[in-house]
Amino acid sequence: MEANSRGTGRLPAAFLTPGSSSFMDFLADHSPELLPGNRPLPTVQGAFEAPHGTTIVAATFDGGVVLAGDRRATMGNMIANRDMEKVFPADEHSAVGIAGTAGLAVEMVKLLQLELEHFEKVEGTLLSLEGKANRLSTMIRGNLGMAMQGLAVVPLFAGYDVGRQKGRIFSYDVTGGRSEEQGFAATGSGSIFAKGSLKKLYRDGLTEEQAITLVVQALYDAADDDSATGGPDLARRIFPLITVITEDGVRRLTEEESSAVARSIVDRRLQEPDGPRAALL
Repeated sequence: MEANSRGTGRLPAAFLTPGSSSFMDFLADHSPELLPGNRPLPTVQGAFEAPHGTTIVAATFDGGVVLAGDRRATMGNMIANRDMEKVFPADEHSAVGIAGTAGLAVEMVKLLQLELEHFEKVEGTLLSLEGKANRLSTMIRGNLGMAMQGLAVVPLFAGYDVGRQKGRIFSYDVTGGRSEEQGFAATGSGSIFAKGSLKKLYRDGLTEEQAITLVVQALYDAADDDSATGGPDLARRIFPLITVITEDGVRRLTEEESSAVARSIVDRRLQEPDGPRAALL
């Protein structure tokens, strides 16, 4: 797949040969060394630390799904970044939140975006939400070698299913195993605490506004018990990244919108530090 160096202006033959609608398949056939999972890792002596993204949460509501993440990246016991972006649009009706090795995770998201765009251009139609989730599963499986060496990526994928007319959430393990979650999900170092919060507060029939409040409450609870998860930082004006996906597409809340939700929750927590209480029965 080398560039044409003779100045003819023509694309290399690889770009003009009919083949798979998958960009990953195209790379695997013509330049497999460019795929992230095929890169050789250098020998490392001693402990190796790389920045890691932490907690991502998602919840469905009537008409869509909310995907949100905290902003902290850690490297061992140090804070590597206070305002990292962890939630990205995958295409018009889906988004992905990243947890795990930050550099590899961001690269995987960019490859997924390119994969979905390539499919749409070649086939002239959008890939189904189930198909998008499967493509991401394949990418994670391709990273298994690095995951076994401590460089794991475990994202959370969410989108609006146009066919079923509802929001859906998919979670993954390091081997690429995919599971569809019902109602809510979380991944990352603070996920055990976030899931507990989501389980306590989630219910059917949530509105978009309630679902947004729910995921921010869950991130607050995660930050309360997990040192790697960052809570709302009022002094630095750093607030969770919140993305809403509906029939109208992907929309990221503005800083003013996410700030208003986070500040209202912080103010309420001054009165109830452990958060809202769920009914016993």
